[in-house]
Amino acid sequence: MGLEEYKGVYVFAQQVDNELSGIAFELLGKAKELASDLGTDVTAVLIGSDVKGLTDELAEYGADKVIVVDDPELKEYRTEPYAHALSSVINEYKPEIVLVGATAIGRDLGPRVSARVQTGLTADCTVLEIGDFPINAIPGQEDKQKHNQLLMTRPAFGGNTIATIACPDNRPQMATVRPGVMQKIEPVKGAKAEVIEYNPGFTPNNKYVEILDIVKDLSDTVDIMDAKILVSGGRGVGSKENFAMLQDLADVIGGTVSCSRAVVDNGWMPKELQVGQTGKTVRPNVYFAIGISGAIQHTAGMEESDIIVAINKDETAPIFDVADYGIVGDLNKIVPKLTEALKEVVK
Repeated sequence: MGLEEYKGVYVFAQQVDNELSGIAFELLGKAKELASDLGTDVTAVLIGSDVKGLTDELAEYGADKVIVVDDPELKEYRTEPYAHALSSVINEYKPEIVLVGATAIGRDLGPRVSARVQTGLTADCTVLEIGDFPINAIPGQEDKQKHNQLLMTRPAFGGNTIATIACPDNRPQMATVRPGVMQKIEPVKGAKAEVIEYNPGFTPNNKYVEILDIVKDLSDTVDIMDAKILVSGGRGVGSKENFAMLQDLADVIGGTVSCSRAVVDNGWMPKELQVGQTGKTVRPNVYFAIGISGAIQHTAGMEESDIIVAINKDETAPIFDVADYGIVGDLNKIVPKLTEALKEVVK
């Protein structure tokens, strides 16, 4: 494999029902950083049916080029035609880096595409940067250290450690990235990108799934990834009924209630409200961690919050290591008092 042939940072720009997903903009923001370090450009790969109208929005969020694969076979996401489309783009244009969102679609698509183009894939990344590999040169083998590699960091072994992985001998370097981890850039209104139309051809075969019907499940649950203030409860809250106390606090300050995995496992709150490695990654302006011990699996999903306020009766709880403000004490006494005090402030 001639690694020098591979240039550019490519982003799979996920769209559903001809509307771009938020992860597409987040990945474009990170791609701009990586491309700047490598002295290259950013290309969005837009796959779907009748999706050409989305190219300007991708340009405003950082895409220098947009490769559009537009075909009626791509109207709804199906594994086979989408994998064929993205792998064909990679084989044709030879990107150095390919980023895919770790969404339900991306987690299905990414591994299949990486296998087809015969490269590695690091899944569920939380940090991406350009650097040397090995990170620390082996004494006596400094000449074997490779530069300008994509260093992909992700939680490993159930979140108990952090691993940094590279793919030095194959291209492209591929990663799926957790939604909510990377930050999208401010859009540049009126920005334009070079649009390239590419269609590798689609011939349905026995691997093409036939969609008989689409049923959309509408939920009243607020998406906690969009919340500016989160009041999050853990096992220490004690019961499902006690979450009413957290809801009262959230109502006063215009926040949204969320929770840890233990709460979901106990059946107190729905999965959609879970923060953490196996839940959602959030970046609110203020994050209240109430009755949450602060295991790495949870902090991985909220440590980038602007302000973290922890309330816990255990003064040695790890949550205090990441908190900006900490209160040690009985949450059953503290939270109601805090709620009443804040009512006076927001009157």
